This record gives sequence, C-alpha cells and structure tokens, in this order.
Amino acid sequence: MMIKRRQFIGAIAGTAASLALPRGAVHAQDVDLPGGTFWGTVPVPDADTPVIQGEPVAIARSGILPLVPRALAALDQHSAVIAVRDRIGIVDFSQPSREARFHIVDLAGGTVSAPLLVAHGKGSDPANRGIAEHFSNQLGSDASSRGSFVTGEIYFGKHGRSRRLTGLDPENDRAMERGIVIHAASYVDQSLVAVQGRIGRSQGCFAVNPRVITQVLEQLGPGRLLFATS
Repeated sequence: MMIKRRQFIGAIAGTAASLALPRGAVHAQDVDLPGGTFWGTVPVPDADTPVIQGEPVAIARSGILPLVPRALAALDQHSAVIAVRDRIGIVDFSQPSREARFHIVDLAGGTVSAPLLVAHGKGSDPANRGIAEHFSNQLGSDASSRGSFVTGEIYFGKHGRSRRLTGLDPENDRAMERGIVIHAASYVDQSLVAVQGRIGRSQGCFAVNPRVITQVLEQLGPGRLLFATS
C-alpha cells in the first residue's frame, strides 16, 4: 500500500508537529510500505517456547517515539539499498544493557513489538558497567557501531542461525569486514540482570536471547533497516 510520509508521521504521533525533524531530513513524498564475551553453546529453545512477550503497542505510546523520526530519516537516506520498508529495528544504546532496548517497529501497522535485551560490544564498555560509552568502526575494537545497517542473508556460525549486516554510514561501513551480525547468545538473559545488574557483552554484534532469535531474524528479514543510536 502507499502511505504519504506526512500522513504516516501524523498518524503515529497524533500531529505531524510532535515528530518534527531536522529541516530537509524527511521529504513529503509517497513511500511504499508493503502490507562479558561468552563463546559457549547457545541453548536451543523448545518448539513451544514463547518468544517475544507482550502485545505490540502503538508507536505514539511507545518509549521510542523520539527516535522514530531519526530512523525514518535514515530510511529515506538509504532508500536506494533498503528494499523492504514494512518493518525496521531500532537499538537505543543510550540505555544500559539491563534495559530492553531493541525495538522492532511495524511501520505499516504503526506498532512496536515488546522491546528486547540486546548486548553491546565489550570495546564500548571496557569497565563492564553495562553502559555503552565508546563506539568504533575499527577492526579489532570489539566495540559497537552506531548508524544505519541493512540486513542481509542468514548463515550458520558459532552462535547458530545469524543474520549478516552491512553498514551504510561512515561510522559503521566496516561492519561486514568486522563480522558484525545479529546472533543469539546465552549471556543475554534477564536472569543475569537480576544477579549482576547487566547482561554480558559481545564483540560488537547485536546479540539477543536465544529464545527470541528466530522471531528477530524473521521480522528483520533481508533488505530491512537496523538503526543503532545513542
């Protein structure tokens, strides 16, 4: 279906003014919106294990509303390489790792799924405080990168089914070379938050709990935007 960008922004926020963007960031045009590092074994969830919990909420009532205009601007900026525009992922690295800060946004439906825990790189948090303080695009940094990524193919690696990412901005354009992907990791678990106040750290990848990896990989299939900010 075709949705006018201004109509869409107004619908998710109540008024277009409440989602004001930097001048020139989003154009009023038709947009097609089709309807601690741990290397152990990743546990495989049972087939009947529930995945993302909770009902989706309207974007206008979600905690990520302030980030949506920036993600939409990134979607427009990279429209030539982001082929699928029904859903996007937003990771808010300004939040500590104990918070569920990975959001999957259904742009066509105007809703956000229940947020998920996601790890940041140990190079971004060398003191292991659970807060991403530094970001890098350099090989060997083990740090997270900010910016826009486009999702790629699924492959099977040391963490099981994972999805490749290509960085689209100068601050993350070495993501493929660095092996930055979406994968599952057992150090991303609410039980660790209860014990130590934070989850574990990755080597810069977007690591999520094994119980939700299947749904994350399916909802953020190839050709979609993953936008990381802080």
